[in-house]
Amino acid sequence: MTTEVDVDTGAGTGARTTAAPGGAQAVRRALDVLHCFHDNGPDLSASDLARRLGLSTSTAHRLARTLLSAGFLEQDPRTARYRLGPAVTELGRLSYHQRGLHLAAPELGELAARTGAGVDLALRSGPYAVIVAGGPVTPRTGLRRPLRSTAPGRVLLAWPGGTEPDEESVRVRERGYVLDGGEPGIGVRTVAVPVLDRAGQARFALAVRAAPSVLTDARLDWFLAQAWSCARALEVLLLPPGERRLAEA
Repeated sequence: MTTEVDVDTGAGTGARTTAAPGGAQAVRRALDVLHCFHDNGPDLSASDLARRLGLSTSTAHRLARTLLSAGFLEQDPRTARYRLGPAVTELGRLSYHQRGLHLAAPELGELAARTGAGVDLALRSGPYAVIVAGGPVTPRTGLRRPLRSTAPGRVLLAWPGGTEPDEESVRVRERGYVLDGGEPGIGVRTVAVPVLDRAGQARFALAVRAAPSVLTDARLDWFLAQAWSCARALEVLLLPPGERRLAEA
């Protein structure tokens, strides 16, 4: 879709012409710059950003300087490299509280204490599952992975109102959980269950992860019972009353 905008032709008058809205592209590019920092890697230079985004270094530099002036990036004075700035932290904390995720921390901590396992709470962000909370303390918060690559991601795919036709998602809904046998080279076993709303959609995925020697087949039912109990408590804590499942569901 195109729109008419005033373009300076350089002849001293504003000529009416038809062009794509440049403002939207600039916003999209600025957001793409911020997304470059999702992997929690080292600070990035303007040339790093340009290479990741397929832009010229000068364009990447202008975008970074704009975000720097707004507090969304900060720059190391020694290396001139960029990292996420305080404005991102502020918005992240506001979103955390607006979603009520601070209320989930005690439940997640208790689940971790009961099971002796790591606990993650994830939600869907486009094609990714993003860990937004954990218990008792997790360095994984903010970690995002493609939906189909993790147990909580496959849970979030399987319960979009119960309509996902994919064969694996159907099996997951019938089983009621996802069991991931382990992450390559790490030896972690993960079981994940949904935090469902009244419409049958997984608003969050709750994952419990431990060594295979702890989360054994013999103890799987017990771990699942603990996870489901916590998931039902999170439904009450995180969802408005009108969106919670009925008590008998």
